[in-house]
Amino acid sequence: MTALQNLLSFLNSARQHASSSTTVFLRDVGHGLLEVSHNTLALVGLLIVGVLLFVGSHKETSRSIEQKALSWLQARHELRTAGTIEALADFHEPDAITRATASDPKELTRQQAAVANWLSRRYRVAPEPIARLVQEAWTVGARAQLDPTLILAIMAIESSFNPFAQSPVGAQGLMQVMTRVHDDKYEAFGGNHAAFDPVTNLRVGVQVLKECIARAGGLEAGLRYYVGAANLPDDGGYAGKVLAEQEHLRQVASGKSVSTTAPLLVPPSVTVPATVTGPDVKPSTPAEKPATEQVALAGESRG
Repeated sequence: MTALQNLLSFLNSARQHASSSTTVFLRDVGHGLLEVSHNTLALVGLLIVGVLLFVGSHKETSRSIEQKALSWLQARHELRTAGTIEALADFHEPDAITRATASDPKELTRQQAAVANWLSRRYRVAPEPIARLVQEAWTVGARAQLDPTLILAIMAIESSFNPFAQSPVGAQGLMQVMTRVHDDKYEAFGGNHAAFDPVTNLRVGVQVLKECIARAGGLEAGLRYYVGAANLPDDGGYAGKVLAEQEHLRQVASGKSVSTTAPLLVPPSVTVPATVTGPDVKPSTPAEKPATEQVALAGESRG
């Protein structure tokens, strides 16, 4: 029993000595590493200071190093952006021009060119898209027996020629047609998203305008229907603004000089026709039915 106790005591003592020796060893190693790191950092610092002093005293060497560093950075930047540039360059679509709503203003008649130029400057819109819309207004106006200047005036007042305009109540596009009310009219053009195609919006807007004039029995009342104010005490001056802008456009088309900052004011005595009277479009004759009898009922929802 005594021998066993002596053995256990010896083993315990040996373990304590080993643990103490390991601790001392690790402590010495840690101190050594700390000293080495301090010395290394000091050496690195001295090297940096020496290099800076050397470069600072040799301007040519300094410029050379700067140039090499800049070249390296540029090379790195080019490597990073090369893939993106190449990917973008792959987006070739030669037929994209067919989606553009634009025409050469030189292809317009004298009247059309005068109107397009004036609208372009007044509403700060590129002349090519305006030229296309003016052409379309003349074409659709002839078919619908509406003065093209009236169509253009409505676009001007409704959206200032912004094809992506939308009112708080959902009227959309150049002529601010209520898409959800007149979705049936967009079916022939592929669906409601065609509301944001300027030419389609113009054509559908003219259909709605004709219906409003037919229901109201006159132009000014029809404009009240168009803006959704048929059952309101007043239209907020909408009809007056449209007619005033139409009068400006008629004067421009006739060759008169009209300021592009002219206010939208029209004297009460001025009466502006809705049907076409210009030389580029055939006016309706007494034998023809009035425009107000040729169209169907329009929806009233508008805001």
